[in-house]
Amino acid sequence: MTLETLVPDGADANSLDDDVLTALGAGDYRFKVWGGDWCGDCRRQLPAFAAALDAAGVPDDRIEDFPVTKGPDGKEGEGVDEYGIDLIPTVVVESADGVELARFVEEEDVSIAEYLARELAEAEASA
Repeated sequence: MTLETLVPDGADANSLDDDVLTALGAGDYRFKVWGGDWCGDCRRQLPAFAAALDAAGVPDDRIEDFPVTKGPDGKEGEGVDEYGIDLIPTVVVESADGVELARFVEEEDVSIAEYLARELAEAEASA
């Protein structure tokens, strides 16, 4: 099963700053996305994030989606326990060797793409 909400579906990345797209497309980042097609926040945010990844030239093989369901004890799905996923959407950005560099959880004051670009720039500056 894949996330239908992780499809650009008419979302426009043209409003994003070129620096955001450059940051997302830099390096060999791996994007791991947890969400649910039933989730309002995911339906609102993930299509625009997918459009940003597309505009940044991130290849599909560096994007993994993990559909999440609601269970009696909280969120359920692949990687939920391993990555400590409590809220969705959650996007984890890892280096090619699996080191977590940035994490977006549910809601911030800017889009997922802008938030992760800022976090990745800070991670690169401190490296």
